[in-house]
Amino acid sequence: MRAVHQVLAKLSAGDAIGNETLGIQRVLRRAGYDSDIFVQMADPGLEALTRPYYELADVSHPDNLLIHHFSLGSKASRTAYALPDRMALVYHNITPPEYLVHYYPALAGYCLFGRRELRAYADRCVLALGDSEYNRRELDAIGFARTEVLPVVADFSHLDVPPNPAVASMFDDDWTNVLFVGRMAPNKKIEDVIRFFHEYQTRFNRQSRLLLVGSHEGFERYIVALRRLLDDLGQRHVVLTGPVPNDELTAFYDTADLFLCASEHEGFCVPLIEAFHKGIPVVAYAAAAVPSTMDGGGVLYETKDPICVAALMDTVLSNPALQDTIAHGQRAALQRLRAKDFNRMLLQYVEQALTLPRPAAVPLAREFRSEFERDKIEARR
Repeated sequence: MRAVHQVLAKLSAGDAIGNETLGIQRVLRRAGYDSDIFVQMADPGLEALTRPYYELADVSHPDNLLIHHFSLGSKASRTAYALPDRMALVYHNITPPEYLVHYYPALAGYCLFGRRELRAYADRCVLALGDSEYNRRELDAIGFARTEVLPVVADFSHLDVPPNPAVASMFDDDWTNVLFVGRMAPNKKIEDVIRFFHEYQTRFNRQSRLLLVGSHEGFERYIVALRRLLDDLGQRHVVLTGPVPNDELTAFYDTADLFLCASEHEGFCVPLIEAFHKGIPVVAYAAAAVPSTMDGGGVLYETKDPICVAALMDTVLSNPALQDTIAHGQRAALQRLRAKDFNRMLLQYVEQALTLPRPAAVPLAREFRSEFERDKIEARR
């Protein structure tokens, strides 16, 4: 049987792309395909699950399929581009660099190059898959000929662990806990979450706290700005946890009364459906992929007026019957996501990609020339 390998810039522990990559490999191997994961980098502890990207050339064959997870331009991406294998692209979206340039200029540069490089794959791929309808439409706009949606795997096994007792005892009290989970990055608009919570806490419920759970690696400048905002507001009931293990994450979800999201750019936003799974009412800003991810569940808002959002939070938190209605809608949305049968859809797309004609020999894309030259220089050092 022909091989179906995956290639991506980095395999990270616990993030949506990493979980999906490992899930795809399990499905492919169960279906009988030879399937390895080729990366430029892997988090500590995951190296044994991967192979270095430069070994792709050793297994390359025109009849094989490469599933390329695209989130940033990389040496792994450019190597895969140059091989004769068929390619299917899975697009996880790229944060617009303008959100990042002030706080993390190096990452902003990678995002800028990544968005430029993505266009080069329109003629290289036999099939392009967005992990949300929002991402699929972006692929359409760029010019990919065949686009589909491969939904995110609704896998919550990382939350099905006993909650950390210390975290549970610290926050499971008479206070109202407002929660946000995700990377502490500028596109998530954590400053808006803080302003909305502050308005709620001062106007409606003094006995409330905000829990901000997630890594801020690389965004230390942003965290400094957020702490300055907290000082300016005189706000002492906001907890920034940093990254947490799964038992602590479970405890934070278990003690939460409301999940509040103000993000302006998401390709999917997995924590929204994690909150659905945990039965926490979700109130989220209607931007980018958020409405399609929520799929009729939770509550969407379209204003950034802190008083209006605080009033909406209070309406939800003070009305148990409304919370039950919201929870019912979220369970229905989650059921629709699970009914999409990820495994079956993946294998159908793989079979389709393996039968589609390969593109004619694709010349080295103009977008890659300078990067390939830089790769060669680094390799000689």
